[in-house]
Amino acid sequence: MIVAKFGGTSVANAEAIIRAADIVAARVARRPVVVVSALSGATNELLEIARRAANGDLLVALTHVESLRARHLAEAATLLGSGDDCEELLTEIGAGFDELAHLAEALSTLGFVTARSLDAVAAYGEVLSSQIVAAAFRARGLNAQWVDAREVMITDDHFTRAAPDVTALAGTTRELVRPLVQRGVIPVLGGFIGSTAGHLTTTLGRGGSDFSAALIGAAMEAEAIEIWTDVDGMLTADPRIIPKARLIERIRFDEAAELAAFGAKVLHPSTIAPAVEKGIPVYVFNSRNPEGSGTMITFDAPRLPVRAIAGKRATTLVKLRTARMLLAHGFLRSVFEVFERYRTSVDVVTTSEVSISVTVDDVSHLDSIVADLSALGDVSVERARGVVAIVGAGITDGTATLAAAIGALGPISVHMASLSATGINFTMVIDDAQVVGAMTRLHARFFEEPA
Repeated sequence: MIVAKFGGTSVANAEAIIRAADIVAARVARRPVVVVSALSGATNELLEIARRAANGDLLVALTHVESLRARHLAEAATLLGSGDDCEELLTEIGAGFDELAHLAEALSTLGFVTARSLDAVAAYGEVLSSQIVAAAFRARGLNAQWVDAREVMITDDHFTRAAPDVTALAGTTRELVRPLVQRGVIPVLGGFIGSTAGHLTTTLGRGGSDFSAALIGAAMEAEAIEIWTDVDGMLTADPRIIPKARLIERIRFDEAAELAAFGAKVLHPSTIAPAVEKGIPVYVFNSRNPEGSGTMITFDAPRLPVRAIAGKRATTLVKLRTARMLLAHGFLRSVFEVFERYRTSVDVVTTSEVSISVTVDDVSHLDSIVADLSALGDVSVERARGVVAIVGAGITDGTATLAAAIGALGPISVHMASLSATGINFTMVIDDAQVVGAMTRLHARFFEEPA
């Protein structure tokens, strides 16, 4: 059994869904379970509906509802033509948008939106797309059946960033998904969405459809997990920044996870973990080029000093300096408890005897964090920073790679540098405006110059 996940661009419209059907048809013998995202751009529009309604712009919100309704109905009609299956699907879609319109009216009356309400609204994207895809597959001769992912993916109640209950997932897949596969049926589920034990709709956070696919694959001990997207696989750098970026045909799990965490758009950072735990290979393929080799993510990829270059912008550097750190025990715990209190993740970390520096991407609670840290010492904040990193399992096989990375930056100032504890990435904090230039220099040094 395999899990095939199709992202938003791979189910963006009728043409894309037909391509997905052809891809699945070629894999019927491997007993696929299909996980799909919302139609491309739908989630953003759904969240805009919630915000507009809560801010009192109900007419604008309802205009968005009708626009989305028309889009989904049009794609469904194009895929199914006419007949009972088409009429039934169009009725389901219409009912879904009627519910969404009533929800928008309720949010307008309340005058505010909660995380729980956002999840209730956002979930319509995956629910409707998975219903459309399942029906389109059947229309093309595939024995497909829609499965409500909210009955399968049981989570906690941390709305908008819910954590899955892996034990419960093992039970629901055994009860609701595995029997279909055993009968030769292709289950089609929406990614990204789930529900609490009390049947309240939740989401796993943006990009969570990849995570859903990996979790389901791990729960069912799949042979492989395939991520179908709009690029040929994982590349040596973001091709929007580095046009000469190369396809990576095989990459280690830990390297792929690092690249995702540092901003690679192909995979959600959480995707890899469930697959790693079960040793399930993950493949990244291009749905527009299904004959391509793609990227295989596995344990046994060749060990290289540099596998890829990563970068991200809009990072903030927070520095804390105090003599109280000197020879003190438990001080760092006090520092990180502040970030935990405000649910803010830190990225790059460096320390000295009397200081600690960290980078953060989410600055929504920065003022409160700085206020609490000020009780521990002198705090300074440097905005408009960026991060560049080289990722490779063999970085620490000598010092040549580190020296080459620093040397490649030339006149670009480095404000902070960190070699990960596992020795798999070397990260440098630089000015935000220099990120593109730094990535260009690093990629040229490691992938474009003669060995």
